[in-house]
Amino acid sequence: MPGFLCDCWPSLEIRALLCAMGCIQSIGGKARVFREGITVIDVKASIDPVPTSIDESSSVVLRYRTPHFRASAQVIMPPIPKKETWIVGWIQACSHMEFYNQYGEQGMSSWELPDLQEGKIEAISDSDGVNYPWYGNTTETCTIVGPTKRDSKFIISMNDNFYPSVTWAVPVSESNVAKLTSIHRDQSFTTWLVATNTSTNDMIILQTLHWRMQLSIEVNPNRPLGQRARLREPIAQDQPKILSKNEPIPPSALVKPNANDAQVLMWRPKYGQPLVVIPPKHR
Repeated sequence: MPGFLCDCWPSLEIRALLCAMGCIQSIGGKARVFREGITVIDVKASIDPVPTSIDESSSVVLRYRTPHFRASAQVIMPPIPKKETWIVGWIQACSHMEFYNQYGEQGMSSWELPDLQEGKIEAISDSDGVNYPWYGNTTETCTIVGPTKRDSKFIISMNDNFYPSVTWAVPVSESNVAKLTSIHRDQSFTTWLVATNTSTNDMIILQTLHWRMQLSIEVNPNRPLGQRARLREPIAQDQPKILSKNEPIPPSALVKPNANDAQVLMWRPKYGQPLVVIPPKHR
């Protein structure tokens, strides 16, 4: 879900734009105390102020790497008097996805999340696929096992980006001739900082974040490899929003399947019926 910016922007202009867009969103200062005495001292969220990089080193696929979304929080858990376990961590869900790869007049391939696209669910889990509902289980969560006699103070962090491969040739064709003309991607996510009592399943939402990643790449398949792709606006991403009022977590964001297992790759020709290229791993 690597390379160089293949465009004619003056480097100083790009740098000035990215610096202007790259401030870290933060809620700090006065600590916020939640139910059970859980205290959030600070929350930070940002998207790296660098452009998406493009890699044309392969004659089979174009690769690109977007900047990273990053979030971190400093939390204090008070002493736990009972024999119970708490997990504090990040839960993330995708609420909108457009991911189209255009192949001139022949048609387009499209990664799709059918249930989300059809409005059957509000959002789909973006868990690692193992540690539901958590985004991950290394820096993304902290587990506190009671009883404890002192405060537990810790920082939990997460990051996310896209680094996919897109075939130069039409994915349903036996030809290896480059036909790719553009890539469009627009995804929105909600990320929650959550504390859960595993004994009672009590869940406390501590913070809600919104962020979005947009991408547009123009491709001239007739140019030599290494000179085909050009990054279009937006060069810099909008920075995440740290909400002043928390949002509830939709039930679909807490369970299987996650987005990676539910997505399907479709071929949608300009003429004729659409075809499933890669079916979902989870039906």
